[in-house]
Amino acid sequence: MTEHPENGIETGTVVYDLRTDRVGEYRGSVGPYALLRPLGGGREWEARAESVRPATAEERLSAEVRAVNRRSSTLSHPVLDTPAPEPVPGCATCAEFAARRKAAEAGFDASAVTDVVVLLRRHLRRDHWASVR
Repeated sequence: MTEHPENGIETGTVVYDLRTDRVGEYRGSVGPYALLRPLGGGREWEARAESVRPATAEERLSAEVRAVNRRSSTLSHPVLDTPAPEPVPGCATCAEFAARRKAAEAGFDASAVTDVVVLLRRHLRRDHWASVR
């Protein structure tokens, strides 16, 4: 098994990403980023190595339950599993969009999730150009 040199996390370890408030399986690293995949499958995302730590038993169980619910729910939609663009810390507009996305996800409203993501990306490009990858 490979380990991430900065934090000693082995491939396959269930970890918690502090920046995105998500639990995923550690898949490896590329440069300063840890590659994570949602439990139960889905699109991988990159996390800063310093924002990743092993998940607690409670976080792991919660993520596993969400994965089972996603598989069994007829309301599940791929948009709900897509990682959101990173809001800029300290920006009230970014925080508002993040809260709106979370509420839309909780209501399984894929259309509202898509709308909020589009608006957040537009805001990031317009007001935080240097922050957009």
